[in-house]
Amino acid sequence: MKTHILIVDDDKNFIETLKDGLKLKEPEVYVTVAESAHAALEALSKIVPSLIILDVQLPDMHGVELLRTIKESARLKKVPVVFISAKYTEPADRSEAILAGGRSFFSKPVDIDELWKEIRYLLDKKN
Repeated sequence: MKTHILIVDDDKNFIETLKDGLKLKEPEVYVTVAESAHAALEALSKIVPSLIILDVQLPDMHGVELLRTIKESARLKKVPVVFISAKYTEPADRSEAILAGGRSFFSKPVDIDELWKEIRYLLDKKN
């Protein structure tokens, strides 16, 4: 089954770097991008990705709030979510993200090798 990842982040440079890094790890990976919570919810009304990479700080909603909204959906609640953040990196922030249902938390700048290991682990565990 093809890996489909939804990246939710408002930093265009980070998105491009992350997309390129993921494509190097798995050329067949399909990436959908949303630059806001609203755009993510719109995308999620049409797709069920294999995994979501979610920034904590979005222009229109806190990432943890978005995750809570996603987890309310029966068809999306089992999709693993990996949080990323440049600003919210304190233990309390990480705890809030994990308690809301996030599977893991990475600080920016993200080590693509470590992120890819986590993605593969979560996807292999899911199947």
